[in-house]
Amino acid sequence: MQLTWYGHSCFLLTSESGYSILTDPCDQDTGYELHDLTCDTVTISHEHHDHNCLAIVAGKPDILRAPGEYRAGEIPVTGFSSYHDDAKGAHRGENIVFLYQIDDLKVLHLGDLGHMLSDEVIQKIGDVDILLAPIGGVFTINAKTAAELADRLNAKVLIPMHYKTPALHFNIEGLEPLIAANANRRVHHLNANTASLTHETLGDRRLLILDYKR
Repeated sequence: MQLTWYGHSCFLLTSESGYSILTDPCDQDTGYELHDLTCDTVTISHEHHDHNCLAIVAGKPDILRAPGEYRAGEIPVTGFSSYHDDAKGAHRGENIVFLYQIDDLKVLHLGDLGHMLSDEVIQKIGDVDILLAPIGGVFTINAKTAAELADRLNAKVLIPMHYKTPALHFNIEGLEPLIAANANRRVHHLNANTASLTHETLGDRRLLILDYKR
């Protein structure tokens, strides 16, 4: 699987066969100047402008924006209900956590999760290979909760998203708290926005930090 980070919570996941899924496309008000992204399917975790901007997507891909079980090409996708805050959605509404099974890898995208997942949902998801987790706090879980959730899901690779970068206009936390909270994970800074990941190269207990597409 090839994984590309465009910034914020927007990733392109591409299978070996070439089928691609774009997650949470963000508008340019975030500071990320994205446009004309191509994919086969888009998943949207919730209806906020920094996660549902279909205007930056070219063509007419399939759109998944509700909980449930789907098939995106050959890729099984499951959306689990969750919340954007720790008050059952009272402050920021609902959120969808999407699980993708791509090339025998289980990839979990947390969207703008605002709370620890319940034991029931964690059991349904099971162990994951790659966890895409927000770490910026303020609007989502913070680095400490993301690290705890990665451990509970036995995530082999934790990839942070939704945090402060030079491009982002939002005032949220950066990477430093995440690195401090993951003393038991090997930190790998990749000076690129794309990584090729397979079972053979995945490793274990890794914190993989990507650059965003400029």
